Amino acid sequence: MKKILFMLVCGLMAVTSLSAQTKADDIVGIYKVDNDGDRSKVEIRKNGNGYRGQVIWLENMKNKDGSPRTDAKNPDKSKRNTPSDKIVLFDKLTFDAEDGVWGNGQIYDPTRGKFFKVKISFKDAKTLKVSGSWGPISKTVYWTKM
Repeated sequence: MKKILFMLVCGLMAVTSLSAQTKADDIVGIYKVDNDGDRSKVEIRKNGNGYRGQVIWLENMKNKDGSPRTDAKNPDKSKRNTPSDKIVLFDKLTFDAEDGVWGNGQIYDPTRGKFFKVKISFKDAKTLKVSGSWGPISKTVYWTKM
């Protein structure tokens, strides 16, 4: 009897864990982003124990002088030559199943060269609510899953 009860408890724990993991992985995909007229596409994928968001396409890949756009404002000088369609916006975000929020990390704004505390959640099945904050200053943008 104890073995059967033990197996049932283990089975229930495995199903619960799998369900939470599936929910966490709902964020994986490609998103269209329009941030103050700057249009891009961001891919979110699982990376180790968390999630990584990286630009994969940018509407305007050239500077006014015709040179390729890079991550020129990055505070890390070694990353300033990164092509604009390869910029990592966040990495190692984790999922809080209780709140339904991805966070515990920072999001990078390449237009300003700044990092902000980030929280990401779904507004609806196809729309991510991405909120960045720095002290009392906060901004929310919406990304649409393709």
